[in-house]
Amino acid sequence: MNNLDLKYNSSKDILNDLKYIIESSRQEAYKSVNTIIVYRNWLLGQRIAEEELKGESRAEYGAEVIKKLSNELTIMYGKGFTKSNLYTFTSFYKTFPEIFHAVSGNSNKILSWTHYRILLQVDDKQAREWYMNESYQQTWSIRTLQRNISSQYYFRLLKSQNKELIKNEMIEKTKEYDTDKLEYIKNPIIAEFLGLENNSDFSENDLEKSIITNLQKFLMEMGKGFAFVARQQHIQTEKEDYFIDLVFYNYILKCFVLIDLKTTKITHQDIGQMDMYIRMYDEKKRSKDDNPTIGIVLCADTDEDIARYSILNGNEQLFASKYKLYLPTKEELRREIERQKEIFYLQKNEN
Repeated sequence: MNNLDLKYNSSKDILNDLKYIIESSRQEAYKSVNTIIVYRNWLLGQRIAEEELKGESRAEYGAEVIKKLSNELTIMYGKGFTKSNLYTFTSFYKTFPEIFHAVSGNSNKILSWTHYRILLQVDDKQAREWYMNESYQQTWSIRTLQRNISSQYYFRLLKSQNKELIKNEMIEKTKEYDTDKLEYIKNPIIAEFLGLENNSDFSENDLEKSIITNLQKFLMEMGKGFAFVARQQHIQTEKEDYFIDLVFYNYILKCFVLIDLKTTKITHQDIGQMDMYIRMYDEKKRSKDDNPTIGIVLCADTDEDIARYSILNGNEQLFASKYKLYLPTKEELRREIERQKEIFYLQKNEN
């Protein structure tokens, strides 16, 4: 324990002292696990890169190696070893070959794995190093780093004659992105590394959690072919981590059904996000015998716009003629959500 930064000055308030010790311990735990994850991914990338060099046709050989490794590692260790992730590990090693000069590395200067994954989007080496250094020195959150890269913050600073104006604008627009004190618990990468299930309690408020729990029961009890697949399912893109509230498979319709709940009025962005989920499911989960994936976006804020169905690839006619026979109608979903809201608020008032 001598190497850990858990020192504190004893005060007259024992509760505050204990809170400081607990929160400091959590931060140390997160930092330690994070350093190990970053180093593990760097080593995996190094080993895969070495293997790629053995093939005469490197690109074809590397693709075959990664496909085989992904299948075998997923069987042995579960999530986290998709082909996309293995390619990312290899790219990480090639992009940051000197990040670890010793086996232990320098944990004090290591960013989170998600930070590095985002930094890989930057092709310009000088810009990438600048973003990396600023992330460390200014303790940028993941969302702040992503926002700054997407908005070309580095290049706008270079060209601007009023750099303070650009900096102040960035600070103002990212102040809501402060790192959550429980990020180490919520982070799906940490959970996957430790072999833990993601705890949906941390990603839903009480009302959302109550509605989603009861919607799960409601659909299962409809007797129309719904089989439960997952709750708060983690979906990862190059830039973001997403969580689909509920995933079912309907064995009558032979398709996946994705459900996302919003506590505010449904927006075009919500529909666009669901369409992205559908594309990803059709690409990664759907088999040749399955019908196109269906998405349902629900709204718990108002009686209007309570549900929107989404289906891609020009299958609207198929949806209208067949799927509506087995999916709950908008009115059924509206009534169920309103019923669950009433029950939730009655129980809350009683408590």
